[in-house]
Amino acid sequence: MVNRSATQGKKVLMVDDQAVNLRTVAALLRPRFEVSLADDGDKALALLEADSFDLVLLDIRMPTRDGFDICQAIRANPRWNEIPIIFLSADSDKDLIVRALEAGGVDYITKPFNSAELVSRVGTHIALKVARDELKQLAEDKDELLGILAHDLKNHLGGMKISAEVLHRKLEKNGDAESAAMAANIRSGTDQMFTFVVEFLANCAADRGFNLKPEPIWLDELSAAATQHYEEAARRKGITLTHSGKVTEPSSTDQSAVNQILHNLISNAVKFSPAGAKVRVSVETDPKGAAVWCVADDGPGFTAEDKATMFRRYQRLSAQSTAAEPSTGLGLSIVRKLVGHLGGEVECASEPGRGATFTLRLPPFTLIAADEFAVGRTESVVT
Repeated sequence: MVNRSATQGKKVLMVDDQAVNLRTVAALLRPRFEVSLADDGDKALALLEADSFDLVLLDIRMPTRDGFDICQAIRANPRWNEIPIIFLSADSDKDLIVRALEAGGVDYITKPFNSAELVSRVGTHIALKVARDELKQLAEDKDELLGILAHDLKNHLGGMKISAEVLHRKLEKNGDAESAAMAANIRSGTDQMFTFVVEFLANCAADRGFNLKPEPIWLDELSAAATQHYEEAARRKGITLTHSGKVTEPSSTDQSAVNQILHNLISNAVKFSPAGAKVRVSVETDPKGAAVWCVADDGPGFTAEDKATMFRRYQRLSAQSTAAEPSTGLGLSIVRKLVGHLGGEVECASEPGRGATFTLRLPPFTLIAADEFAVGRTESVVT
């Protein structure tokens, strides 16, 4: 049942080239809704520019610009594309009705219409829009609140983590084994919580999407820097970490997104590889200009069941970290979302006990002439 109070006074735009139709519909709707009238498509778009509307009633057969053209213009504008559009037409041809719905209409009413039915359908679709808007606002409020809480937790946990590490080292140096063990537990728990909060924030950001911010970078230097970040973790575990880059021209891409993807893939490779293993990171551009990264390891690999679910959130896979490193089950989900935002693809080749190779392909980036991009080149091999 439609909640009349939720739709009372909502704004409806009626578009029809026949004055009698405009008057008739306005008389029916105005006791309940605020109605604006336009007798052609250009006037309707001008009204949409000047005001916000909760629903559009749109005729099909109009001179100059027909209803399909106006519907397309509304759907193409991000400010208007969620406004429900009901086609109101004398045409009852089934193919035309299907075309109207496929063009973006939410409903189709044929003339002559039943007055009570028209008012009811308009009220129903406005009520649905009101509900969608409220849910969207609730989701945004929730994300904002969780983001604030998570950022505050991140700051506090970061301080606790550093304090626990310093305390642990001092207690070990003083020979207080029992207290050192307790400090180690605090450090481990804090590290797991910190990792979860960081990945939770990254997952929220990936869920919301982002505006790409291309900037000039060398792909192999970006990749080498990401690899370098895990050199010490690899050394402590006795893992050989190498990087190779075969990129001859700088490119323009979203550095933050690519960096997040690489960090997740490389950290996972180090996290799940045993002592004595090798982790190999490489990047090159293919003949079409696409960037291709490979992150390969000698770890335990993945089962068929793992590969079917590994990119879902909070998935616990069969492989276990080899030095009790924390795992949240969010890393690969974040990778898939960010790769999708960049228009690329990521895949995993693996068999149990034979390691894994993640291949990341991103669409061709804008290449920049090297002499137009002044940057100090560095060696791109990390061992």
